[in-house]
Amino acid sequence: MTVKGSPEEFFESRPMEYSDSNKKTSQAKCCSPSLKIFIGVLAFCYFSKSLTGTYTKSTITQIERRFEIPSSTVGIIDGSFEMGNLLVITVVSYFGAKFHRPKIIGAGVLLMGIGTLIMALPHFIMDRYKYDTAAAHTNDADNFTVRSTCSSDTQNTVQQLVSGCQNGEEESSPTWVIVLLGNIIRGIGEASIGPLGISFIDDYAHPEHSAFYIGCLHTLGVIGSIFGYSLGSLCAIIYVDIGSISRESVTITPQDTRWVGAWWLGYVVSGLLTLLAALPLWFLPRALAENPQTYELDNPSKQHKHTPSITEIAKDFGPSLKRLLTNKIYLLYLVSNVLAFNAVAILITYTPKYLEQQFGQSASKTNFLIGVTSIPPAALGMFLSGWIMKRFKLDLLGSARMSFFTAITTLFLTIPCFALSCENTDIAGVTVPYQGSVEVQNISSDVLTSCNADCGCPDFQWDPVCGQNGVTYISPCHAGCSSTRGTGQNMTFHHCTCVQSWGMSAGNSSAVLGQCSRESRCTIMFYIYLALQSFAFFVYCLGAVPYFIISLRIVDPELKSLSMGMLLLVLRVLGGIPAPIYFGALIDSTCLKWGYKKCGGRGACRMYATETFRFLFLGLVNCLRLLGYILLWVVITQINRKVQNDKRKSKDIELQKPVLYGPG
Repeated sequence: MTVKGSPEEFFESRPMEYSDSNKKTSQAKCCSPSLKIFIGVLAFCYFSKSLTGTYTKSTITQIERRFEIPSSTVGIIDGSFEMGNLLVITVVSYFGAKFHRPKIIGAGVLLMGIGTLIMALPHFIMDRYKYDTAAAHTNDADNFTVRSTCSSDTQNTVQQLVSGCQNGEEESSPTWVIVLLGNIIRGIGEASIGPLGISFIDDYAHPEHSAFYIGCLHTLGVIGSIFGYSLGSLCAIIYVDIGSISRESVTITPQDTRWVGAWWLGYVVSGLLTLLAALPLWFLPRALAENPQTYELDNPSKQHKHTPSITEIAKDFGPSLKRLLTNKIYLLYLVSNVLAFNAVAILITYTPKYLEQQFGQSASKTNFLIGVTSIPPAALGMFLSGWIMKRFKLDLLGSARMSFFTAITTLFLTIPCFALSCENTDIAGVTVPYQGSVEVQNISSDVLTSCNADCGCPDFQWDPVCGQNGVTYISPCHAGCSSTRGTGQNMTFHHCTCVQSWGMSAGNSSAVLGQCSRESRCTIMFYIYLALQSFAFFVYCLGAVPYFIISLRIVDPELKSLSMGMLLLVLRVLGGIPAPIYFGALIDSTCLKWGYKKCGGRGACRMYATETFRFLFLGLVNCLRLLGYILLWVVITQINRKVQNDKRKSKDIELQKPVLYGPG
C-alpha cells in the first residue's frame, strides 16, 4: 500500500548509510543547532510538497470533469511531474552535492511554488463551468427553464446547440496543458530536495541518529499528506465557480458525476505555502560548524575552501556511473523497485477515483476519510520504522529481511479487498434494459426505446433522474417525462412513460433529479475497505525505511547521492510516468457511459463497470507487487551470499596473520 500522497514523495528520501569507520566519532555531539534549523526548514519543505502532491492526487476526478478529458489524459497530467523531475534529477543529485546545497534546495522549492500556482491558472482564464441540466439557470433572472423533457422544445434545443457550434461557440479549450506545464515545473523544482537534503543531513548528523532524523522527516511529510487530503476534501465540496454565481443556481450536488469542486483553490493555497517554505533556505550556511563524519579526515574550517570546477566534477561522473551500474545487486534492486513503484503509482493516483466509483461516495468524503484513516497509520509506521533502525542497529541483511517480511504481510492483507464491492446503479439502457418497452428498429443507442423514441433526446446528454421504480435514467427526456413541478434541485418530473413501462401507475410515474441511491451495504463495505487499507499502510510502512536504505548500503559511500539520484530517475522513467497513463487507458476501457461535449468529441466518463474496474485495479497492483517481492527475495539471497563471503575472507585474513610469541 501507499504511504504518502504521491509516488514521487514516497520514494525520494531514505535514511543514509553509515560505515563502520563513522563509529569512531561516537563521542561527537548529536547535531549542532544549525543542523537542527536545517532539519526543521527541510521538514517544512517536505510538509508543503507532500501537501501539494497529495492534493494533486485528490483532484484527479475534478480535473477530469472540468476539462472533459478521459482518464488516460489525466494520467499524462499526473505523470508530467515525473517528466519534469527526471530531466534534472541525475544532474542535480551529482553536481548539486558539490556546491551550496541549502541554496540549491531553496531554488528548487521556489520553482515548485511557482509551478503550483501555474496549475491554478486555467480557472482564471476559462469561462464558467457549464453542465447539462433540466433546470438550467438563466443569466437574466433567478428562474429556471426546462429544456430536457420529452417535448418538441428538446429538439429545438439540440438544433440551437448545433447552430452555436457552427458559429464557434461552446468550443472546448485545451487549457489542461497549462496544468501539465505547471506540474512539469513543480517536478523540476522537487528534484533537489530528496538527494541533496538527505545527503546534507547524513553528512552532518551523528551516524547512529541519521536514520532516526530522516524517519522523523518522513513523518512530517506524511502529516503533510493528511492536510493535502483534508484540503482536497474541503475544495471538493465547494463549487468550482464559487463567488461568480449564486449557490441556489447550482442544481447538482457533490454526489453527482457532473459536480466539479474548487480544484484551483487548493493549488493557490499550497503554492503560497511552498513559496514561504523556500525563503529560510537562502539564509543557511553552505557547511555547518561540526561534521562528525569528516572531522578526522578534514579540518571543518578548511573543508570548503576549494570549490571544484565543473570540469573536475564532470571528469569523475562517468567512472562513478560505471561503478554504480556494474553492481549486480544494485541492478536487481532497481528492477524490484520499478515493479513495486508501478503498483504504488497506480495505487496513490487512482485510489480516490476507485473508492468514488466502487462505493458511490463523493470526492469530498472520500478524500477526507483517506486522509484521516490511512495517513496517520502510515506516519506512525514510518516513525517506528526509523526508530527500529536506530534501536536495533539493523545491518544491510537485517534491513532487507525486515522489509521483505512487512511487504509480504501487506500483500496478504489486501487480498480480502477483492470481496468488497457494490453493484452498479440500475441505469436504464446502460446497466439494465428498459422494461415493458419494445426496442425500436434502426436505432443504435441502447438508451432509446419505444417509450422515448419520439422525444428527440440528444445522445450527448447526461442529466440523470431517479424514477419511482428505483431505476436511474440518463435524463428526464430518456425517462419519457413530459411535465415538471418545482424549480432548482427540488424540481420533479411527471408523466414519465418509461417509468410507467415498469408497471407503475400514471400517478406513480414521476422522477427526481439525481441518480438513485446505492444499496445501504455499500457504505459498510466502504468503511471496511478503509480499515483494511489503514492497517496495510501501517504494516507496509514499518519496512519502508529498511527497504529503501538498501540502495545506500549496497554501494560505496561516495556513491550515495548518485545511487539515490539514479534510483529516482529509473523509477520515474519506468514507473512514475507510464503507470498512470497506461492504467488510465485501462480504466477508460471499463467505461459504460461516456459524456460528450456539446460540439462533438468524447468527454469524461460518467459510469464505469465496477466489477471490471475492481479486478483491474486490485489485480494489477497485487501482481506487480508480487513480481517485485520475488526479485527482492533474490536480492536478499545475493546480499546473504555476499555477507558470508566477506566473513569468510575476514577469517582467512586473520588466519594468515603471523603469530608473535613472547619470551619463554
